[in-house]
Amino acid sequence: MLLPSHHRRAPPRRGGRQPRGGEGSGVADLSSRLAGFLFLLALVAAALCLSSSSSRACSGRRHEEGGSRETLPGGSGATPRVTIFAAPRPPPEGSPARQELAVRSWLALPGNVSVVLLGVHASWLVTAGRLGRRVTVDAAIDSAFMGTPFFHSIVARAQAAPDSDICVLVDAEIILLPEIFDALAHFSKVDRDWFLVAMSRNITEFHYQLADNGSHWVRADGKNVSFKKLQEIPADKWASESSDRGLIMAWNSPSSPLHAGVLPSFLYGRGAHNWWLTHEVLSSEMRLVFDASSLVLGLYPESFSSMHDVSSSKNDRLPAGSWEYNVNRHLAAIYGSYCYRLPRRHSTVLHKVVKQSEEYTFSKADELTLSDFIISKEEKAHGGGSLWRNENSCLSGHLHSSDLPYSLSMLLELAADKNRSVVLGVAGVSYRDMLMTWACRLRYLRVTNFIVCALDHETYEFSVLQGLPVFRDPLSPKNVSFDDCHFGTKCFQQVTKVKSRIVLEILKLGYNVLLSDVDVYWFDNPMPFLYSLGPATFGAQSDEYNDTGPINLPRRLNSGFYFARSDNATVTVMQMIVKHATNSGLSEQPSFYDVMCGENGTNRISDDKCLEANTNLTVVFLNRDLFPNGAYKGLWEKHDVQSTCKELGCFILHNNWINGRKKKLQRQMSSGLWDYDPSSRLCLQDWSDRGSFRQMGHFYPFEDSDR
Repeated sequence: MLLPSHHRRAPPRRGGRQPRGGEGSGVADLSSRLAGFLFLLALVAAALCLSSSSSRACSGRRHEEGGSRETLPGGSGATPRVTIFAAPRPPPEGSPARQELAVRSWLALPGNVSVVLLGVHASWLVTAGRLGRRVTVDAAIDSAFMGTPFFHSIVARAQAAPDSDICVLVDAEIILLPEIFDALAHFSKVDRDWFLVAMSRNITEFHYQLADNGSHWVRADGKNVSFKKLQEIPADKWASESSDRGLIMAWNSPSSPLHAGVLPSFLYGRGAHNWWLTHEVLSSEMRLVFDASSLVLGLYPESFSSMHDVSSSKNDRLPAGSWEYNVNRHLAAIYGSYCYRLPRRHSTVLHKVVKQSEEYTFSKADELTLSDFIISKEEKAHGGGSLWRNENSCLSGHLHSSDLPYSLSMLLELAADKNRSVVLGVAGVSYRDMLMTWACRLRYLRVTNFIVCALDHETYEFSVLQGLPVFRDPLSPKNVSFDDCHFGTKCFQQVTKVKSRIVLEILKLGYNVLLSDVDVYWFDNPMPFLYSLGPATFGAQSDEYNDTGPINLPRRLNSGFYFARSDNATVTVMQMIVKHATNSGLSEQPSFYDVMCGENGTNRISDDKCLEANTNLTVVFLNRDLFPNGAYKGLWEKHDVQSTCKELGCFILHNNWINGRKKKLQRQMSSGLWDYDPSSRLCLQDWSDRGSFRQMGHFYPFEDSDR
């Protein structure tokens, strides 16, 4: 399949009319004899060609069996559609000058090339607009709360590319040379799924820039520079801790899987993920793997000459010992076989690619040659050695190093909006998938001022690996039931009392709090509306299910969705609620109503308000068309829940008034109000298959798992 095709040339065609009689007959006879002689020569030549072709084919088969070098298929064919994906890093970690030069080098490649920049930074939209229609910006990828994109989301976005034959994933500051498109054009004719990996050249100085039209490179004095000259720039070896950034990866058949298993939630640009993926693709043996590191496909300039405005340096970048790097090492150590020394065996899919006389040839190999371009710390100290997997990623200490270095007060400072307001979600292990669909929805709405309180260590660690701004409550109950912690249970009573206590703690730190249970689906961001209620006002959802009549009747305040301001009146009332709930054998919810509206509603001042007598705190029961509970107007039973709620103008819809975790999950999935894929641990995007989750809601048994 990978051998070159050999075609026999057809014999010369005989044609034309024969002259008749007279003087022309001798000429015709001579012509006829000459034609016959030429025909015999053609037959001999064809026989020799056939023999030679057969010999080469047999020789090719022997080469394939023996692992010798072969020529990659050439010939005619449609130009492949190549899409280059990159996630630029904002300053000061990334350099806009380096990134724009890199993207311009991609656009200068021959052939059908387009570029997709992944992320939400405003400067990338400006860059894309300046560089033309072939550059687009896609913000629909998952990112951690510090803004770092997730590698598995980037790969999933590339796999979903609808109009691409080949995907290229590369660091946003790597300059690509035309050699890469030439190589990819040759590989595009291989009729099997393949994966190409190459190490870019790490160069210290880069004194060149693209001409205005992007057609060629020039020196500082304006003189042209050949591509061969660029390929000959002296390169340094990559340091092992940063080598992951230098890998160039490309693959065909974007919709086909790259490897067996699940791609963990690596933080992009924080080490280990490119090496891990390459190892898993190779060990899965689902694709041919081409090691093209002998080719100079890209350059990574660590610094520019004075003609460039460099806004960052290596010293500005996140240190390799930071917690984000530790998260990636942790994931690399526990997922796949990257950190396990498997028995050495002959690879059936790995091939080394070289270029000879303008032809690309390959030979079977047992190991990748990427480590030839890397120097480890041990080599620096002792000299010698080789590196395939980064042993630092496989140290057992990283198995327990996925804690965030942030206290609650630090998270509040990072997350709060300009009004010092935060959204608080509280969840335990039984509701972590619902926690994630809640968080994914907030991310989709660009609500970034949320934090999560984890009720147990499992939820805390899960949230860290999912990029959530999470903290652990050390006083949470230890015996939280997985399936029996819904309304009315003893477990529910214990867990809800955690929420009011945490809210009070945040209020005392000077932040306003919107407490939202994770079973509340958000259609729009309600924070501006709630903030507009004004000071000394407490806004809470009504749990009244009757369509008409007062909505603030006794025990009809829902403590799963409310907005509390950090003022003296609210802090005083919350202290009273926490104390009342502590001494109650019920959940915290009755305590909210009894403290603020009085037992039996003695503090009601209208059909939707109460006035707490000691502090004059006004309690507003929120309009149910805007903030409906799970029993209001039978919204959850509507054929199209989303359209119905949008017609009402809903900000949110609470998935309450239903017993049991499984029924709650089933109702939310089948309604289409689900934004998370537990199998891939990805938020559902516009390019995701959402329909399958609606079907899962109808048929999924919701069995417990160890994910």
